[in-house]
Order: sequence, then C-alpha cells, then structure tokens
Amino acid sequence: MTTSSLLYEPKQQLLSSALEDWLPEGRLAYFISDTIDTLDLGAFHARYAGGGPRNQPFHPTMMVKVLVYAYATGVFSSRTVA
Repeated sequence: MTTSSLLYEPKQQLLSSALEDWLPEGRLAYFISDTIDTLDLGAFHARYAGGGPRNQPFHPTMMVKVLVYAYATGVFSSRTVA
C-alpha cells in the first residue's frame, strides 16, 4: 500500500468514550471498514499522491469507506453523504 501524508487511524480515540460504546458490535459500519481494510486501494492513493497533501483533504481509505457505507444504506446523493 502506498503511504499517504495524511494520517488515518480508525482506532484513534477522539471522543470521551470508545466508539464501541455507542456503536454496537456487529453493525454494518464495522463490516465495511474491515472489508475495505483488506482491499488494495493503491489506485486511490496513487490518484492523489502526485498533488501532495493539498489534494488530500481526507484520507482516501476513509473516503472509500464512507462512500461504500452510503451506497450500502441507500444514500446516493453527495449532499446527503456530506
């Protein structure tokens, strides 16, 4: 996998409680996240790597996860996803 200048740490604890405390185990979000983590996303990283961090407002892996989750839950509008 190509390294990115953006940090993406899904296990990082930003909230006062752990993610698992308010999103129960077995939810679709966990399945999608785990599945995307097993894929080779080199093409997504390569697309933005040439422009440096200014072309990467969000980590490409996170964005793929958000897009797949949105589509899986029937959300197709980019405005609704945002």
